[in-house]
Amino acid sequence: MHFYSLDFIKEMPKSDLHLHLDGSLRLDSLIEMAAKAGVKLPSQTVEGLKELVFKDSYQNLGEYLHCFQYTCAVLRDMDNLERAAYELAIDNQLEGVNYIEVRFAPQLLIDLPTGIDFDRVMHAVNNGLKRAQQEYNSQAAILSGDKPPFAYGIINCAMRMFGDKGFSPYYTNLFQLMRDFSPIEVIKLAAMELVRASVRLRDEAGIPIVALDLAGQESGYPASKFKEVYEFAHQHFLLKTLHAGEAYGAESVFEAITECYADRIGHGYSLFVPEMIQDPAIKDKQKYIRELASYIADKRIAIEVCLTSNLQTNPGISDIKAHKLADMLDHRIVTVICTDNRLVSNTTVSREYKLALDNFDIPLKRLKDMVAYGFKKSFFPGSYVEKRQYAKQCLEYFDKVAQKYGFIN
Repeated sequence: MHFYSLDFIKEMPKSDLHLHLDGSLRLDSLIEMAAKAGVKLPSQTVEGLKELVFKDSYQNLGEYLHCFQYTCAVLRDMDNLERAAYELAIDNQLEGVNYIEVRFAPQLLIDLPTGIDFDRVMHAVNNGLKRAQQEYNSQAAILSGDKPPFAYGIINCAMRMFGDKGFSPYYTNLFQLMRDFSPIEVIKLAAMELVRASVRLRDEAGIPIVALDLAGQESGYPASKFKEVYEFAHQHFLLKTLHAGEAYGAESVFEAITECYADRIGHGYSLFVPEMIQDPAIKDKQKYIRELASYIADKRIAIEVCLTSNLQTNPGISDIKAHKLADMLDHRIVTVICTDNRLVSNTTVSREYKLALDNFDIPLKRLKDMVAYGFKKSFFPGSYVEKRQYAKQCLEYFDKVAQKYGFIN
């Protein structure tokens, strides 16, 4: 095993490509935001919230997702939303993260009767991120080229499922308006509206909305139901990622790729868990997994790996060493280390790298590859040539840091 200090990990350039805004607030800020927005919390102290809501471990996915009712509630205030985006960028910069893709579901925050529409939500998030970017990139070390600049993109999440009330004012109103439609038709309609609005605002306002995501309950809501939504994104050069293989079998990953043109996969944990395959047509589960893993590796489809989050939401993972990251590495799949939710999972990018490097045999060359994937497989809001130049600058800085810590002579 190779040893990498936390100081080295913090200093090396990093990215986070799977980062939920509404799961990554500062706890002290959440308390202040709740007071401003008139949202009642179970506790008014950081310690109390850690004990009652935002825990180190959760009994199941439901308890994990329970946290979001409080964060989404405070983020329906546009000042709070801009502040959360700004602070999230700052928190990443402080631990040496150069590039982030912030994802969230705008329709969870829309409240039309109060004047909060899609455009206001997106401008608030972008304003916060952009302000943090401008402040960071005005530093002398950035301007001189000694350190790579900070950059970001925004990923909008469509929801796989939501109910007729309680998820958000937007979804509640939509069900009331479309009361003669089946629930899945309402859900698909909301997803199509999201992707159309995302393309419009990207093109007309220049907001760096770089991709579409599909989040929420996998079981019962397969990616194929959203094929038309992803076709629209595909046809308008909006890149594609999906939560797949988080709580459903490998066939969910296959469907995300073949039906929705996935450029990346969020989580992908169950790709190597044959017992989670439920499709009766798949007779030889091991063969299916081998062939799918080989295809993903060959096509260089990246997996957004979230170790701590998987440990917290999947009771079947008894120990970090049992995580399927080992299989991903063995099959030469492109893997990118991500946080998922900094607050809900009580983690950082540096901690996720430390967790991976302390428990899996990853030599320096492989580590550099993983760091490189975070930049090369990003949905960078610029041309391909610009992305390559940015990745090159970040990787040159990686070599500089590695040399400082004695890894390169």
